[in-house]
Amino acid sequence: MADEQQVSAHFHANLGLYWLVSGAVFFTVSIVGIPLLLLWFPLGLWAVRRYIANMSAELTEQKLIVRKGLLTRTENTIPLDKITDMALIQGPLMRLFGIHKLTVETAGQSGHGALINLVGVFDVQAFRERVLYQKSLLNQRKENVSQPPALEALLVENLQQINATLLRIEQALTSNQKQ
Repeated sequence: MADEQQVSAHFHANLGLYWLVSGAVFFTVSIVGIPLLLLWFPLGLWAVRRYIANMSAELTEQKLIVRKGLLTRTENTIPLDKITDMALIQGPLMRLFGIHKLTVETAGQSGHGALINLVGVFDVQAFRERVLYQKSLLNQRKENVSQPPALEALLVENLQQINATLLRIEQALTSNQKQ
């Protein structure tokens, strides 16, 4: 069975601006970083554009694949049946830009916090619902395949075998009595 792509995430146009403003706020609050603001905007703009170009999130029938990174590129493949939680987070600055952070937590992950953080997914609620829906479909398929036969069917089969055995015993006893 091929693992076909179901959905690919798209990212907000505001995401780059959000990161630039976040960095500028950080530099301004740190006071020492205020002189770095002159470097932050041209370098930050270049870095943010490159980072967003390298970001992707794809949902397939069985897994979620997330790629991102600027200097060190990472690819995380998360089996859907291992996902335990998908939270939406929106801070004050995120609300201003209309974006959310989607966190994905899995069973058996090491460390604290989310395994995956995706910031700026366009229509993040629909993407999250699609992932959770695909996860439920996968779980239903696995339950249907792995469910043992129904108890009633087993009882009927056993009773038929017992009946056949009793008939053979009865035939053997009647043939022995005739001899």
